[in-house]
Amino acid sequence: MGWKAEYLDAVLVPSGLLIMFFYHLHLLHKHKVDERKHKVDEHSQDSESTTTAMAHDNHYRRRWVVDTLKADVKDRGPAVQVINGNITAAFSLSTISLVVSSLIGTWFGTSNSTVTSTLIYGDTRKSVIAFKNISLLICFLVAFASFLQSARCYIHSSFLITMSKDAAVPIRHVKDAVEYGSNCWSVGMRALYFAITLLLWVFGPIPMFVSSAVMVLVLRKLDWYKPPKKTVPKKTHEIKQHAITCDSTGELKQ
Repeated sequence: MGWKAEYLDAVLVPSGLLIMFFYHLHLLHKHKVDERKHKVDEHSQDSESTTTAMAHDNHYRRRWVVDTLKADVKDRGPAVQVINGNITAAFSLSTISLVVSSLIGTWFGTSNSTVTSTLIYGDTRKSVIAFKNISLLICFLVAFASFLQSARCYIHSSFLITMSKDAAVPIRHVKDAVEYGSNCWSVGMRALYFAITLLLWVFGPIPMFVSSAVMVLVLRKLDWYKPPKKTVPKKTHEIKQHAITCDSTGELKQ
């Protein structure tokens, strides 16, 4: 039995998906650990102990909610504008995801297997091509639902922020709405990341595997927070020692 191009799909596609899945499982675990650290000390303003960018951003979102609710209602206009920007972005991405899902469904119904088989080095059976399209469709539908849920949470948080102090809205409710909207946004973006790799699988298993590895390397730079290095100021006598020197006669030389 000789080598067949179909074997590439059986090896490279699961390998690429496992790379993506294990990376996101590791990221989720670290994110949960960071969130537990912040919940222990709810009023801490220090986020240097976080390792994930999502936990770092959520920490400052919670601080932003607290500082916003301290202001008068008439002074909360900039905060409402920020939330409205997030709502617009979430609706835009949800619309794009839905449109792409419709295009994938149309393409799946009118695709020509003869043309596709001549362009792909890999498994070109109809069942595999159907699985590719269905996987893509699922990813974009998950992204659509996540962005829609994110917009819903941001709309709810905008409603809570514009209420007066006399309403005595619990700060925890506003924090949860903003944080949940941010988390849904992150889930939608992750679904799009998976959709990109699956989209390249349409052109064969090799582009799909390469895109999975490159995607993890890029996300590794974006998802992890590195606190800025603290510079220790030099002592005064050390600075003077580098700036001037004294000769034996006591005269100063630059």
